[in-house]
Amino acid sequence: MTLSPHEYTTLLPKTRALVNKVVQRNMADAILFSAGTDTQIIAYEAVKYKPNIPCLTMHFKHGNPADTEYVKKMVAFLKLNHETHMFGREEVLSNAPKVVVALKKFDPMEIRNSMPVYIGLTILKEKGVKSVFTGDALDELFGYPWQFHLSEEEFAKRQQDMWEEMSFSSIPMAESLGMTIKAPYMDPEFMDWAKKLPIKLKINIHNGVKYSKWILRKAYEDVIPKELIWRPKAPLEQGTGTEVLRTFFNEEISDKDFEEKKQRILEEDEVLIQDKEQLLYYEFFRKHFGKPKDVYPDNGGKQCPNCKSYVKTKIQFCKVCGAYPI
Repeated sequence: MTLSPHEYTTLLPKTRALVNKVVQRNMADAILFSAGTDTQIIAYEAVKYKPNIPCLTMHFKHGNPADTEYVKKMVAFLKLNHETHMFGREEVLSNAPKVVVALKKFDPMEIRNSMPVYIGLTILKEKGVKSVFTGDALDELFGYPWQFHLSEEEFAKRQQDMWEEMSFSSIPMAESLGMTIKAPYMDPEFMDWAKKLPIKLKINIHNGVKYSKWILRKAYEDVIPKELIWRPKAPLEQGTGTEVLRTFFNEEISDKDFEEKKQRILEEDEVLIQDKEQLLYYEFFRKHFGKPKDVYPDNGGKQCPNCKSYVKTKIQFCKVCGAYPI
């Protein structure tokens, strides 16, 4: 829907002031920097107080990262103390078990998306960093592109359900490394403000294109270059290039061995394995924790038909194996 300037103009300085406040209040030692809208804004505010704050971008060397050009432009614009780490096959294989253990799940998308964050945290830890900025929660508070087709009523309901269940893998992964995640958008004051915003200020049109985080982009378009603040949303796995991990593990096991293991796991553990990537993660999970139905017993929730874990969910998503809908 079209907004007239009088509906949002007075909100713009208030929005920037609130973001500045929560960034200051949740100041970190470093930034995991994707140059997405969320970390662009955090970096813009953070360098006012820590001009040399280390910023680390993660790229999978075997993929085609979508963030590269945006990162270069933001680094030049803010003169960031920046480093890009290109991680490869060996780092993925050596860290996958640690990510599975830290998250206590074998959902392929969750592990895939978490991999660059975990590797990034380990690199920063080696540099003596103890706390790290992330942009967690902004998508959940303002909506994802896949929700754009929903009516206002449906969108409001989906958001409410998501808020009740949202969790972020960066937090347990950092804890497993003795580190702390600083997420300004998870600050109670910011979350309360965002939850109360009218939907038309969260999702709206700019130059004929529908965007989420509309009011935040609008608030910063005069201080961050427009081609950067109005960049399209890139899922984490596209931004870092890890989407290729979906087929990356096909070389790790033959089709024959995969089918044999898949059948044995189904018979012995009652777990349905979807592909070779999930098989790898499941084997780590099984070795460390045991059968999912024993690790996540009946808690009054719903039993996942694929892994037999019990999960409490309104969004029909199994947080253990990634099955949807359940």
